[in-house]
Amino acid sequence: MASRGGGARRTRPNVLVTGTPGTGKTTTCSLLADAVDLRHINIGDLVREKSLHDGWDEELECHIINEDLVCDELEDMMEEGGILVDYHGCDFFPERWFDLMLLEEARESYKEEIVMPLRSDNVEDISRNVGTLTEWINNWRPSRS
Repeated sequence: MASRGGGARRTRPNVLVTGTPGTGKTTTCSLLADAVDLRHINIGDLVREKSLHDGWDEELECHIINEDLVCDELEDMMEEGGILVDYHGCDFFPERWFDLMLLEEARESYKEEIVMPLRSDNVEDISRNVGTLTEWINNWRPSRS
């Protein structure tokens, strides 16, 4: 696992957890946020709470996310660091925001050395993932580059 340290000001890493809905992202994030004192941001909740959308998609039964509004809302927080982002997509987030990304879809959008694929088929997998990620976050150091 490579530690990149994207933001010059960050003293804590930012982590993106992404993947198919219903695979345990939010459970993993909640447990991990408690274990390592990161701020958990569920993008779906943020979009609803802050109205960062362009209305409702009747067919998909979800809000039409406004990616620019979401990125504007997150910018300052991401620069400070210590953020755990939970969302089923990832391609609109700036790569510089993250020091680690989790799950398959991230491989298409970000450098391979910062992507960590994890299985979350059951409670044991999620528990093991939280342990692995806790260790990674506790050992993370900002890059000097």
